[in-house]
Amino acid sequence: MSCTFLPPCACPLAPANLPAPKIPRTRPSFPCRLSMEKQQLIRGSKLMEFPYLTDPHRDTMVDLISAMENRLGSHHLLPSSVPPDVEHYQNENGTSQGTLHIRCGIDSSPIDFVLASWLHLEQPTGGALDITNIAGYLKSSTDVPHFQFELVKCSPTFLILFLDLIPRKDTVFSPDYLKTYYEDTQLEKFRQRLDQLPEVQPYFSSSLYFRRVVSPTGIVVSIKCEDGAGPERVEEIIREHVRPISNDIMRIWIDMCVGEGVEVGETERAVLEKRDSLIKSKAIEMDLSSSMPKQFGQEVADRVLRVIKSVYNV
Repeated sequence: MSCTFLPPCACPLAPANLPAPKIPRTRPSFPCRLSMEKQQLIRGSKLMEFPYLTDPHRDTMVDLISAMENRLGSHHLLPSSVPPDVEHYQNENGTSQGTLHIRCGIDSSPIDFVLASWLHLEQPTGGALDITNIAGYLKSSTDVPHFQFELVKCSPTFLILFLDLIPRKDTVFSPDYLKTYYEDTQLEKFRQRLDQLPEVQPYFSSSLYFRRVVSPTGIVVSIKCEDGAGPERVEEIIREHVRPISNDIMRIWIDMCVGEGVEVGETERAVLEKRDSLIKSKAIEMDLSSSMPKQFGQEVADRVLRVIKSVYNV
């Protein structure tokens, strides 16, 4: 999401009025970091093309998807069952395009599902929103946080980044949870590293609900480079900072997932299931139910939402 943990459509992180820059069309090739077997599991080749992104942005997405596929793979994940007409979809005139890739966890895995998507939305102003999204959800058999990465290219000189391990417990009432998953893992150092860059500023979503869901170490920032180097500096920040930080946080999250973990009792499971269900339902309500029909038309929106709702079990 866009900012609420679903495949993005009308992202509440994105500003209402976009500039109208010329959007560079970069080549669709990408570094091959997956084995042939893993590439075949990603049935929708459109997912890995990222045709509207700069090389550093594309490389970041490929890194994260590769980490999920290589470290979780068939030991934890089933092959994608997303229909071809949802793996890649667009509106009638092709100005809005999207991909969706979902792999559910096998019965013995703590992984509920992992999701990757990109979305290209041309705007009436002449600019475009390019939104890339990777999420990992866990089952109620574990209390490990969910993973969320979203990078929104509002223009070649303006990005918004959301990167977090989403808490599944109230960290005020559960200080041990805060210590285990956020303090001991030193996640705060990643947020502080980005905070030192003058081009990076905190970004405050218009959604108060979204602000409440983010963890204390969550990264929700804007990257704006309109002076001097502009697009080149944005690419440098992604390459030198966003990409390695995202890879490190993904590694930490996967280590949590494949580790022994903490045994969750039946009562706690019920609480986790309720919290997860509320977040998913709110995400669909806030982010997709009204925005997808506007961007893609009702028929396409219904088709995509049907798949999402079935995986989210809402």
